[in-house]
Amino acid sequence: MIDLHYWPTPNGHKITLLLEETGLPYRLVPVNIGRGDQFQPDFLAISPNNRMPAIVDTAPADGGKPVSVFESGAILLYLAEKTGRFLPAALRERKTVLEWLFWQVGGLGPMLGQNHHFNRYAPEKIPYAIERYVKETRRLYGVLDKRLEGRAFIAGTDYTIADMAAYPWIVPHAAQGMALEDFPHLEAWFARIRDRAATGRAYALADTIGDKPDLTTDEEARKLLFGLGAKR
Repeated sequence: MIDLHYWPTPNGHKITLLLEETGLPYRLVPVNIGRGDQFQPDFLAISPNNRMPAIVDTAPADGGKPVSVFESGAILLYLAEKTGRFLPAALRERKTVLEWLFWQVGGLGPMLGQNHHFNRYAPEKIPYAIERYVKETRRLYGVLDKRLEGRAFIAGTDYTIADMAAYPWIVPHAAQGMALEDFPHLEAWFARIRDRAATGRAYALADTIGDKPDLTTDEEARKLLFGLGAKR
């Protein structure tokens, strides 16, 4: 059993995409990041960076005590290796998947996250910051669009954890100021993933989670989420 400490954000969706594809049994443990659950001692014991998602594998491959994993990219890699799926074994193909996985966690996610912040959640509109991150978002969309030319998925013909890492960050494209029709190869890739049955199941889980604070109006939730109210 996998205990998934989760909130319906792009990084949370990455893990449910993989779990729904693999069929691994798992249990959702909501971490309400707008109410400060990420700072609770029990959560910090498995995710010391006070960020979700995190998992606890109660039946690890070595047969030992439960294993906890934090950081979404590390979780995807751990679960892919556990199941032997969505990560090629061959050296060159595996290398490619890992390159694009790290591209997402090191670039696409952080830059688009800043786009979200300054466009939607910042208490004041800062034109320079908005322009900076919208332009960087467009550049990264262009990188991904070029990569997908002539390919069904990021690493080639097979769906992998690289795709699962990137897809949730493209879902809110309109809020990022992007039009998918400007990136035709990316748009076709997006539709392939959107139409998978496991993707539908993963995103439906968001509807089972209650008490989602509105970060555009809830000042206390915004302080907690963006570190202004964090205790050290």
